[in-house]
Amino acid sequence: MDPDAVEVIAPNLKRRLSGVTATVVRLLPAQARMIGIVGTGPGLPPGLPHLPLAQVARLPRNRWRVWHARRNSEMAMGLMLRDVLRLPLKLVFTSASQRRHTGYTRALIRRMDAVVATSARSAAYLERPARVIHHGIDTDEFRPDADRAALRARLGLPDGVLVGCYGRIRAQKGTDVFVRAMLALLPSRPAVTALVMGRSTEGHGGFLDGLKAEIAVAGLTDRIRILPEVPVDAMADWYAALDLYVAPQRWEGFGLTPLEAMACGVPVVATRVGAFEELVAGGETGALVPPDDQAAMAAAIAAWLDDPAGREVAGRAARARVENGFRIEDEAAALVALYRELLA
Repeated sequence: MDPDAVEVIAPNLKRRLSGVTATVVRLLPAQARMIGIVGTGPGLPPGLPHLPLAQVARLPRNRWRVWHARRNSEMAMGLMLRDVLRLPLKLVFTSASQRRHTGYTRALIRRMDAVVATSARSAAYLERPARVIHHGIDTDEFRPDADRAALRARLGLPDGVLVGCYGRIRAQKGTDVFVRAMLALLPSRPAVTALVMGRSTEGHGGFLDGLKAEIAVAGLTDRIRILPEVPVDAMADWYAALDLYVAPQRWEGFGLTPLEAMACGVPVVATRVGAFEELVAGGETGALVPPDDQAAMAAAIAAWLDDPAGREVAGRAARARVENGFRIEDEAAALVALYRELLA
């Protein structure tokens, strides 16, 4: 991109894939259709509008630009560029955290020109006004499949009712709550299969091994399947194959998986953490239960497993809910509106 055309810089100062990196990667193409935006830093895939980090400090100083940080390191670099190198930058920070920030983070946030929160709950932890902008989903990529039977055959999945729980496998994500709820429910529901898909990161291998052992002792290894993580661009199919999705987290910053499932026409049972209460309409697109409550989780799952007609209605409502307020274009447009206010 012509440096003179750069209006917004979205830094990604982390090489390893993370939720923040995934957010930048999802948003950049949509935002680039609305404003002159580039990513910078390591870890971004080819094909995205990009400016090498070394060139940021050499940008022409003939206009204001926005630096949109999502990590402490990115806020700190933005402050150095603005206050030390005197680049004409407006600094924006997005917070998804739902806990009290450290003193260092609060000091950085105080020096931002604008702050975005990904949910009302996240905004409540900030000590200054913030604009709430929910994450959005690419509804062209995540959508119901017209032939679910053929999709399941292609993925090697059985017929019957499929319940999924995807993402990192660790205690914070509540994977054990889901598995134990399914251990209680499956013996009386022979047509149901549960899918756990994801990766157990370093330090959580024992947690996964323990779950596998519980499943084996119950004789349900074939019906609670532990599947390896798949590439991001393959995930939509794995949602579209489901009848019900479960988000059992004990804690979450935002949490995109319910939106991804809902966009695929799948009702969701989720805990009351992260932004889930703002995403899932209880009784309409799924159900909400307290975190770390296995009995409540099992009861909510059972209600949807035993109501195929209700699942169909809720799946259509879930897709409609995402289309009417949670599209990636909605998130991109809200952020671009903020950028333009700062640049005016």
